Amino acid sequence: MARRPIRTFIAGALLTGLAAIFLYQLGLFAMVLWFNFRNPANSAVMQETLATLRAANPRTQLQYEWTPYAQISKNLKLAVIASEDTGFTDHDGIEWDAIRKAWKYNQRQADLGRDKRRGGSTITQQLAKNLFLSNSRNYLRKGQELILAYMIELVMSKQRILELYLNIAQWGTQTFGAQAAAKHYFRTDAARLSSGQAAQLAAMLPKPAYYDEHGATPYLRQRIATIQQRMRQVAIP
Repeated sequence: MARRPIRTFIAGALLTGLAAIFLYQLGLFAMVLWFNFRNPANSAVMQETLATLRAANPRTQLQYEWTPYAQISKNLKLAVIASEDTGFTDHDGIEWDAIRKAWKYNQRQADLGRDKRRGGSTITQQLAKNLFLSNSRNYLRKGQELILAYMIELVMSKQRILELYLNIAQWGTQTFGAQAAAKHYFRTDAARLSSGQAAQLAAMLPKPAYYDEHGATPYLRQRIATIQQRMRQVAIP
């Protein structure tokens, strides 16, 4: 007879947990709907970065300025897609083959005792991470990122996804968004970025704080040249 109350308790706990998960996902979906029409004042990664920087200097401020899609250089749109996600206009938010290849590559690197890692995230996934989640690396965060990517693709147009991404992407230690990046590195507006300048910004995306400090390394210059070649082969929404 004692087993029935235990089973009832377990079943109740499971139902409560599932209900909490459902409500959490529903809340995230509501936020995705909101950001389809409203521009964010900041993002989860911006808040995380600011908190870290202010631990060392309480007066730290982020460089961030929203810029509409039409006022961002076509060069930057092409460069970011060429660098980060060549299939952006065609996929449904996730490139499973790219994820599998990145996982195998990272496993080999780990077996060899190397720290270098490769990501398989689409622009949509990166938007999900930047806007709603964090820079942490764990399977729980990655799983939530995948769910959010499908939500975003369901609700938003490709143009809106790219507009949001270009405005909240990190381009320096405390620099976020295309307009702030254009001013910080080239003393110009996002609308006036040349092909070479756009390719440099796109090449910096995987390690923005590092390149902000170290400048154009030999590897970065090589990457810039590669991106410029690929820019001719991709399309923008």
